[in-house]
Amino acid sequence: MRFSAAMTAERWLPGQIASRIMPLLRRVDAVLFSSDERGEAGRMSLFAFAVRIVSAAIAFVSQVLLARWMGSFEYGIFVLVWVTMIIVGSLSCFGFHTSIIRFMSEYREKGLLDDLRGVLVASRLLVIIASTIIAALGMAGVWAFSGRIESYYIVPFFLGMICLPMLALSDVLQGVARANSWAFAALVPTYITRPVLILVFMAGAVATGFAPTAETAVMASILATYVTTLSQLVRITSRADRRIPAGPRNYRLGYWLKISLPIFLVESFFFLLTNADVLMVGAYMEPDKVAVYFATVKTLALVHFVYFAVKAGVAQRYARIAHGDTEKLDGFARETVSWTFWPSLAMGIVVLLLGEPLLAMFGPGFSDGYPLLFLLVSAVVARSAVGPCESLLTMSGHQNVCAMVYAATLALNIGLNVLLIPTLGLWGAAIATSAAMIFEATALSFTVWRKLGIVMVLFIPTKRTVENA
Repeated sequence: MRFSAAMTAERWLPGQIASRIMPLLRRVDAVLFSSDERGEAGRMSLFAFAVRIVSAAIAFVSQVLLARWMGSFEYGIFVLVWVTMIIVGSLSCFGFHTSIIRFMSEYREKGLLDDLRGVLVASRLLVIIASTIIAALGMAGVWAFSGRIESYYIVPFFLGMICLPMLALSDVLQGVARANSWAFAALVPTYITRPVLILVFMAGAVATGFAPTAETAVMASILATYVTTLSQLVRITSRADRRIPAGPRNYRLGYWLKISLPIFLVESFFFLLTNADVLMVGAYMEPDKVAVYFATVKTLALVHFVYFAVKAGVAQRYARIAHGDTEKLDGFARETVSWTFWPSLAMGIVVLLLGEPLLAMFGPGFSDGYPLLFLLVSAVVARSAVGPCESLLTMSGHQNVCAMVYAATLALNIGLNVLLIPTLGLWGAAIATSAAMIFEATALSFTVWRKLGIVMVLFIPTKRTVENA
């Protein structure tokens, strides 16, 4: 006999209270136990959100410990290097970490097993080769331009390049797991295992006498990344191979690249947009200021994670129904807007209430970032009011126009950062990022309406809703 939230409330709560909350509890039961695609997407999103909450707690504790061990200057160096490596590692996938979800869903639906076997192998090989080449070019670039780079960044950046192939491969493996709705395999290695191992290896290094510097932290990250990704490769590859009968492989590299490269642009612009403020602060300000801003962004992460959790859960279902029932797609897409907004609003309030003491845990001076949270939280909550628009566009074949929206948003973000950081400092970065998020939300929701006729804005009813009212 399975647990039911609705039955439990009906049994234990007073009748008037139970009757009021019963519709909500029935929806919870539907998400938790429904065997259809909607239930599957809801469970994936709930699990993703739970993982990201745990991940946020782990990341917060580890970042506090790193900041206290290393001091704000060394910690700021490590932050800039690690954020750069995460960005470049994701870009090294050339869009395959997202397009693989679309390809696998399409090929399964159509029974194209030869193509399915081919894309699984080709995606991994292509990403490993591309990221290795990019890492080698990055090392050469650091060496060639060492005279123009601050001396304290040279060794950490050089070491950081070693992580790139494993970071890129991990993203592709996450895409394979998401395409199969393996929530645990998709999210736990990246968001829980790797950050825990970074902390463990760093603690071990400090305990055995290594200096708590940025170089030590990068080396701990290298070890953690390789251990996590290689074990992830063994588990996901063997599991995926068991689901597909052995047979020939069909390689359609030209077609895959044609679809993946626009997605690569979307993901690149999105990832750069998400992290551009940290990079721009690093370009204009000293490492200790980078540390304060990054700690503020980490504190904001709980609000961001709602959106990422929903995105992780719904992409596969978008891909399945994007070319079928228009009314079904409309209803599900608008439902996902509620999934992002209300939890984001709740988490935003929590972050604002607890932000100052949380930042103070990083060490002296870090609470200077607390006032920035009010602006940043407001922008993230406003962004959540349109839901995962870019996932809907990408999975429905409109990745090109989505890339154009992100290109414009990124250009606006960088331009505002260049104008505002030299005069306003960290406030300039926060204003630029917030303005870019509002522009992004407006442009994406407008594009979804123009291309698909779906109104993905929480407080604007659809024509169908108005007719039924």
